[in-house]
Amino acid sequence: MCGITGFVGRVDDPIQTINSMKEAISHRGPDSSGYWIADDKKLAFGHQRLAVIDISESGHQPMESHSSRYVVVYNGEIYNHLLLRKELNELSNYSIEWLGTSDTETITVSLDYFGIEKTLQKCSGMFAIAIWDKSSRILTLARDRIGEKPLYYGWVNNKFVFGSELKAIKQFPGFSNQISKIALVNYLHLNYVPAPLSIYDDLYKLTPGSFIELDTNQSEIQLSDLKSYWSLKETVKKNVSMPYKDENFAVNELEQKLEKSISSQMLSDVPLGAFLSGGIDSSLIVSLMQKNSMNPIKTFTIGFHDKSYDESLFAVNVSKHLGTDHTTINVSDADTMSVIAKLGLMYDEPFADSSQIPTFLVAQEAREKVTVALSGDAGDELFGGYNRYTHSKKIWNSISKIPFSIRNKLAKFALSIPVNKLNSINSLYSKISKNNIPHFGSRVHKLSERLTRIDSLSELCIDLAINWAEPATLVKGMEDTAARKLILSSYQFDSDLDDISNMMLCDSKTYLADDILCKVDRAAMSVSLETRVPFLDPEIISTAWRMPLDFKIKNQLGKKPLRTILNKYVPDTMIERPKSGFAIPIGEWLRGPLQDWCEELLDEKTLTEQGYFNLSPILKMWNEHKTGECDWTPKLWGILMFQLWLKEHHPKI
Repeated sequence: MCGITGFVGRVDDPIQTINSMKEAISHRGPDSSGYWIADDKKLAFGHQRLAVIDISESGHQPMESHSSRYVVVYNGEIYNHLLLRKELNELSNYSIEWLGTSDTETITVSLDYFGIEKTLQKCSGMFAIAIWDKSSRILTLARDRIGEKPLYYGWVNNKFVFGSELKAIKQFPGFSNQISKIALVNYLHLNYVPAPLSIYDDLYKLTPGSFIELDTNQSEIQLSDLKSYWSLKETVKKNVSMPYKDENFAVNELEQKLEKSISSQMLSDVPLGAFLSGGIDSSLIVSLMQKNSMNPIKTFTIGFHDKSYDESLFAVNVSKHLGTDHTTINVSDADTMSVIAKLGLMYDEPFADSSQIPTFLVAQEAREKVTVALSGDAGDELFGGYNRYTHSKKIWNSISKIPFSIRNKLAKFALSIPVNKLNSINSLYSKISKNNIPHFGSRVHKLSERLTRIDSLSELCIDLAINWAEPATLVKGMEDTAARKLILSSYQFDSDLDDISNMMLCDSKTYLADDILCKVDRAAMSVSLETRVPFLDPEIISTAWRMPLDFKIKNQLGKKPLRTILNKYVPDTMIERPKSGFAIPIGEWLRGPLQDWCEELLDEKTLTEQGYFNLSPILKMWNEHKTGECDWTPKLWGILMFQLWLKEHHPKI
């Protein structure tokens, strides 16, 4: 794992410029650093290295290919690089003298023999890569299939720049790019900035599975259209068209491919472990890791003092059953809240998934003992794990029987009942029925708000993925904009798929890439920890989509094939419980110990001077939240994280 950066264009001091850019992301690679500058001084690559595979100097970057035609800087891991080496070695009339064992060298040799696009197609792993072709004088930027590794690119001061994080790009001389209001609207819509947007004008995220080329042969350099070397949508449609017929056969296939994926991702020359929540996904990953290891796997989880949010005991029980070397990081509310001050700098863009806080805490602790950690991310998107997949159809079947006008009135009535009163009603009901519904008031408000605007199952499916329904009304000057079209285009349903499969596909393209993977990458890399995601192996993705939906979701329960495999290693009594995610009581803290912090960030005078927001809906929502009348946690957290980001990155605004 590393950090990469670079630029094309003449600057006064290219060495100082590239050094400043790469040093801004030194947390991504503290072990060594390097740069390469073209002979004409118009192009520079910078690299910060976290040594994981081949920790010797032979893995140093930037790296030239054996032919000297290509220069590469690269961030990530190619899990099949040994197979690629074997393939290259077996090619007739092609004798290779390998200089080391790094996957970077494997990439450069593949480039010499296969060229760029075919090399990208052959690589199975996570990566962001920049390739300079000395012969054609074309710069190519590419990103892995799903978007595990970040890559920004664009224009600063009329020069082309790129980097793993915006921190590097902002070090380029003359950086003055304006905050993009279109990106801000989309951020409020989702609580993250979706690709290809970035929070700044003229800077973009490279979309997963794609590459882009910069031709420097003309007096004005030419940037190509985005090119795809792999498409998730096409992969899904291909595999859906040839479904498994036998469920047991499909599950056995999945187990074999998971073992293969995990085995390849356990390759490391430095200490390796795994995150373990005690849920289905992480427990399955750890089970198969332990099966393939002679020594106890190091596992890590977070424990909270607030027992209503603490799930660490589940992880402890699983670790004892599997025999892992387990660490529980017990944190207080104060420990957790202390992380909030770091978030504005940790995330280059406004980012408002509150599970970013425990993710950072567990990554920070894990880094004390390991350099690489495997996670169970992507199991939900591939195998139907989110509640919205299992409950949306049932909910719609119930509410669609009621005319929209009546549903709308009932929803508005429910919204008029304060959250704390709804919770009291639930508390009384649970004493009678013995069936407590966690966060009942918040759930009623969230569903009721949606019922005021949706009128079909597909609308419900889309609405369950968003935060603010009409975010353009919040941003000054954007009230009538078509800014929402970007994200809505990502959530266009395919007529060949059912609504739930469409949700899973859309989430994989957007929420997984731009929220989940971004959250983990920034949190882990801020402490120089590499994370790996076995579920995102291309063979696992294909296998998952060959499974009909009823193989994955049965009796309102998702991830059926994962449960079946896991039951071979861990009793289901240790695993089965309501899904909660990586939850912390942010909403309660905003009313309590964080209220002064909120008041400062939402100060009316400050908001007015900054000039980004229409104040009345935000201040109304804040007042309703802090009095307990309503629970607006996700929406407010999005506003607060933008304000915190603005304070850290643009204190003079």
